[in-house]
Amino acid sequence: MEEGSSYDGTCFCGAVQFIVSGEPVAMGYCHCDSCRHWSAGPVNAFTLWKPDAVRITRGAENISTYNKTARSYRKWCKSCGGHIFTEHPGWGLIDVYAPVIPRLQFTAGLHVNYQETVLPIKDGAPKLKDVPKEMGGSGVAVPE
Repeated sequence: MEEGSSYDGTCFCGAVQFIVSGEPVAMGYCHCDSCRHWSAGPVNAFTLWKPDAVRITRGAENISTYNKTARSYRKWCKSCGGHIFTEHPGWGLIDVYAPVIPRLQFTAGLHVNYQETVLPIKDGAPKLKDVPKEMGGSGVAVPE
């Protein structure tokens, strides 16, 4: 993605619309139980952005928040229930779920929480036991 790039995104029904600008800090898959449960899928495709790169353009009043822990503030549309993103205040990042940014070319750079996987993915990308060291994890790699 080029520096000046921007991508439109929406919730499932389109009531909430947003733009992400620039380049994501990272893209990958999370295999943790919380993300799987939240997404109702075997794996969650994430794109991490600095907060100033994410701008709500319509429907901000339609966004609701749930936080199971202080680490993650999960956001969804009150009209359709479509999941949009998760704010991670401790990391200073927002996880915008890859499927809600249809024109962004998603390329997984790593897998996090891979020891919890229920869907092994053999793609050659690094597989971490938890999250990278610089994000407070162990940074320990696990076998593909």
